[in-house]
Amino acid sequence: MNTAFILLQAQGGGNAFMSFLPLILIVVIFWLFIIRPQQKKQKELQNFRNGIAPGAEVVTLGGIYGKVRRIDEANNRIALEVSNGVTIEVDRNAVNPVFAEPAK
Repeated sequence: MNTAFILLQAQGGGNAFMSFLPLILIVVIFWLFIIRPQQKKQKELQNFRNGIAPGAEVVTLGGIYGKVRRIDEANNRIALEVSNGVTIEVDRNAVNPVFAEPAK
């Protein structure tokens, strides 16, 4: 009688792993398709922001296109020329690379 009870307990252990397998697969798929690409994109954006040089064309998070004129490393600011003679200062983390030309 005790032997049958022990065998039934041992058999249930394999089923517990099988019940967690779908959950583990969902976590792995979520990581592969969502978290990992987002981390890669964030790293590329941070590398761009750290490598900005005067003369680079950027767009702010607010949608303002401009050309970098000065970089203030101490205050983490960038001076952007948005029009001839018009310069604004924005936070370095508020700029992105220009992928498409603005409509004129």
